[in-house]
Amino acid sequence: MFSSLRTLRLATLPSTRAFTTSRFAMAPKHHKVTVIGSGPAGHTAAVYLARAQLKPTMFEGMMANGFAPGGQLTTTTDVENYPGFPDGVLGGELMDKMRAQSERCGTVIETETITRLDCSERPFKLWREGYDEVTDTADAVILATGASAKRMNLPGEETYWQRGISACAVCDGAVPIFRNKPLVVIGGGDSAAEEAIYLTKYGSHVHVLVRRDVLRASKVMATRLLSHPKVTVHFNTVPTEAVGNGDLLTEVRTRSTKTKEEGSITASGLFYAIGHEPATSLVKGQVDLDEQGYIKTIPGSTLTNVPGLFAAGDVQDKRYRQAVTSAGSGCMAALDAERYLSELEVTAEGKAKL
Repeated sequence: MFSSLRTLRLATLPSTRAFTTSRFAMAPKHHKVTVIGSGPAGHTAAVYLARAQLKPTMFEGMMANGFAPGGQLTTTTDVENYPGFPDGVLGGELMDKMRAQSERCGTVIETETITRLDCSERPFKLWREGYDEVTDTADAVILATGASAKRMNLPGEETYWQRGISACAVCDGAVPIFRNKPLVVIGGGDSAAEEAIYLTKYGSHVHVLVRRDVLRASKVMATRLLSHPKVTVHFNTVPTEAVGNGDLLTEVRTRSTKTKEEGSITASGLFYAIGHEPATSLVKGQVDLDEQGYIKTIPGSTLTNVPGLFAAGDVQDKRYRQAVTSAGSGCMAALDAERYLSELEVTAEGKAKL
């Protein structure tokens, strides 16, 4: 849900779809440090960089990776687990506050999408959407482009997204609409097992739909799931439709993958645990990625294998994926980038003296 401020800002922006051909060439703008992405990781990094007098430029993107500026949190309603908001806060409102803080500290925010990044030499080269030529260069880049939950595109999914359907049990499981209500989790891996067990704290019962006749989860997690008194695992079962009363989800319709028999489960919540897609298209082939496509960073830091390129938030975090952990890694990225730029200046001064 967007706050009125975010809605007003988006309404006044030109649509990027208008640029179907190359826009006029522009002289490249150089930045000491650029932040790509505008979620909690990006804005936290920007605040720290701006306070360090590094004059960061943020490209917040316009529907980049399918999200409005502000990232995944703009698609959520109540956020109850972010520190400092004892009564909770709307996702869009939280991101508006982060954006305002970034600007107040001195971040230059460009509501444009970076569609290409060349990390092969420094300064790095960046292309804004709609341009064939380089539009910006930067001595350091913090990539905070996030990840998006895989969806199933079920009938009714759009209607009941965040009104019963979620992709994050830890984020949304404690929301009042799920308390003491039957819930459904889709997936058969460790993440699905963990989320289902987590949801037993809040729901009256948790149904897990598994496409195959076995769980992909580790033996320990599978045993915990199958033995839990508040969990029922439905093997060889897939969801076919999300049904509700027009306001909230009330039912998940199902089908057997073996017999094709149709069924239904009364449920107030449907949680996807089928994986995420990290937004790493900008750096594929240039930066080390793991087998799932997430950016590899040196443990305990945000450093990638490319000097001067730092990764923060969900684009490198496949385990926690929380707003607060993203914000923390954004702080780390800013401090790592500040140290890197300081070392560059020392090296440059030494060469000048020679």
